[in-house]
Amino acid sequence: MKLLLKNGHVVSSFNRLEGDLDVLIEDNVIKKVAKGIRNKADKVIDCTGLTVVPGLCDMHVHFRDPGQTHKEDIITGSEAAAAGGVTAVACMPNTSPVVDNPETVKYIIDKAKEAKIKVYPVGAITKGLGGEELCDFKALKEAGCVAVSDDGRPVRNAHTMGRAMIDAHYAGLRVISHCEDLDIIRGGIINAGIVSMELGVKGMSRTSENIITGREIQLANDLEVPIHIAHVSTKEVVDLLRFATRRGVMVTSETAPHYFTLTEDRLLTRDADYRMNPPLRTEEDVKAISEAVVDGTIDCIVTDHAPHTAEEKADFLKAPNGVVGLETSLAATLTKFYHTGRMSLMKIVRMMCETPRLILGIEGGLIEAGAVADIAVVDLDKEWVVEPEKLHSKSKNTCFKGMMFKGKTKYTIVNGNVVYEDDYR
Repeated sequence: MKLLLKNGHVVSSFNRLEGDLDVLIEDNVIKKVAKGIRNKADKVIDCTGLTVVPGLCDMHVHFRDPGQTHKEDIITGSEAAAAGGVTAVACMPNTSPVVDNPETVKYIIDKAKEAKIKVYPVGAITKGLGGEELCDFKALKEAGCVAVSDDGRPVRNAHTMGRAMIDAHYAGLRVISHCEDLDIIRGGIINAGIVSMELGVKGMSRTSENIITGREIQLANDLEVPIHIAHVSTKEVVDLLRFATRRGVMVTSETAPHYFTLTEDRLLTRDADYRMNPPLRTEEDVKAISEAVVDGTIDCIVTDHAPHTAEEKADFLKAPNGVVGLETSLAATLTKFYHTGRMSLMKIVRMMCETPRLILGIEGGLIEAGAVADIAVVDLDKEWVVEPEKLHSKSKNTCFKGMMFKGKTKYTIVNGNVVYEDDYR
């Protein structure tokens, strides 16, 4: 099948391509990118007024499959991703059973064959996420994992984490660290500060994230192996990352839109849809995270898409942490940075489409002849309000409900096939 995208504004960071161009796709490959393509095609999409970018890659999602498919599964999670212009995701291993063996990896890969997007498994660092016995990283790599993480739980012992970083590196896998010290957290549920005191609930000290991030950076420096820091949320971690990158430490990092958009004040409503881990923090943290995104200290924007049912989220004190985000991540980023003039579209494309793929070593992320045809077509100026009931995820626990964003995915293309089309007028 031949697909022709006409009259779009193409932006591709990896090859520094930007301009009003047509894109010809045949089967699953981009055949030509040029002005005025006249080749015949089975389907022509007029992209006048729209922007054509590589499909987004979200390297941090939870699809709850296997074991918790009442919240989400690989198919519905992929539907949500496609609606957000995301064509590839990396799924965290805190499922039931845990992704700590080749058999569970195979289950995910087999089920993902029916999904609209590309789903890459992340294996566990330790068996059962127990923090003690390391998994067989070579076997996980051979089965199809693209990284390892004990996300949802930290690796408490520094020696164990150091061994994991070395072994994973030589197996060809990046370690993604969930930076949290449980001895400091001690049951806290929101950021420790003015809001937690006003609500009379136990807080989560920022020291927890700061200390473990510092540990991981020091391990990466001393062992001369890479580390990826997940969901950065504090100003102190930003300072640590800046210092480390100046010294040449092999550290990369990510944050999520809620950390550069919302503050802990949202928790005053006692609505558990604003609870996640790490938690929403202060205005100073939001400012620091925003600056780190703009200046490139933070490498990637992800979602930490974490679905939970309405029943689970109903009790503010007992609700599990986590929010959905696949359908709002690009819109929130465009609204915060592009439409305020703080970031170019080229830079956003690099952070959301290209860099996550480079870190994970997976295909895609650029628009040029010969590249895989994974593409998002975006209306940068479309304003819309986030209505939870209209989200494609099984769960509707978004922290952006009721907010207006500017920028919306119109078409999502995977392997040359249109897998999502927004019907807005």
